[in-house]
Formats: sequence, C-alpha cells, structure tokens
Amino acid sequence: MVFSFARIGAVTNLKAKDYYHIGKRSFIRLLEKGGKFHEIPVHHKAQEYLDSYLILAGLGDGWIFRTTRGRSEILSDRRLSPRNALHMIKRRSEKAGISDLITCHTFRATGITAYLKNGGTIENAQYIAAHESPRTTKLYDRRIEEVSLDEIERIII
Repeated sequence: MVFSFARIGAVTNLKAKDYYHIGKRSFIRLLEKGGKFHEIPVHHKAQEYLDSYLILAGLGDGWIFRTTRGRSEILSDRRLSPRNALHMIKRRSEKAGISDLITCHTFRATGITAYLKNGGTIENAQYIAAHESPRTTKLYDRRIEEVSLDEIERIII
C-alpha cells in the first residue's frame, strides 16, 4: 500500500495473475473503486517483498493475500478481507509499540507524502492513487504535519 498508494480493498483483491512481469519490470493490476482496473509499475522494493513472499508462501494461482488456518501460519485458500487486514495491522502495530491510530489508510498517506516530499507531483500522485480529483490526493499529503520547531520559532512577538 505504501509503494502503490493502493486501497486496502484493491490489495486484498490481488490474485497471482494480477502481479506480472514484462522484461525486468513488474506490474500490478488493481481492481479499484467502481470496478475499474488500474495498472501500475511495481517499486523495486515492493517487487523484492512480493517475490520473496510468493516464494516463501508457495502460492500458485488464486489470491495473493490469504487468511491463515486457525492459529497456524499455514495459508488457506480464502482471500484476506480488508477488515482482517486492518485487525492484523492493529495487532502488529500494538506489538511493535507503535501508535494504535495506524489504519490501512496510514500506508496510503505515508506513500503519497513520501512521494511528494521527494519531488513527485500531485498530478502523478493522483494517477498512482487512482483518485478522480487532485483535491482528494491532497487530503493524503501529511507534509504539513511535519512543521518543525524552527518554523514555530519564526513567530516573534
């Protein structure tokens, strides 16, 4: 979600056939809101993570992200639901001692913010995020939340 700005529903709907390679480049085909397909290149780090996961998980066709069987680490054939993904994120962020305010949208906002901080344009972020309007994309831009103490100290009375 960080590297693709993808919605959780699009990520949990990914099937093996939706992650494909053309030459050295990898792509994902996301099923977005309104049943629209959105194809984007895969960031090299995301490609490393996905390739490793798919090899270790031993998955063939079907869903990429799946539920586990009971308390085991054995993957089932069932798709991981967005709600289950959120619960997993909450459990793992709590275990890591990170804020319990983290949600699936946190990853989308983090990706968009990092992209913009590194010189990306709002128009390209809008395309990658599959937003209809740049105003929507701007809602995910968290750069303003990083106002430094130096900026606050500019207030001289």
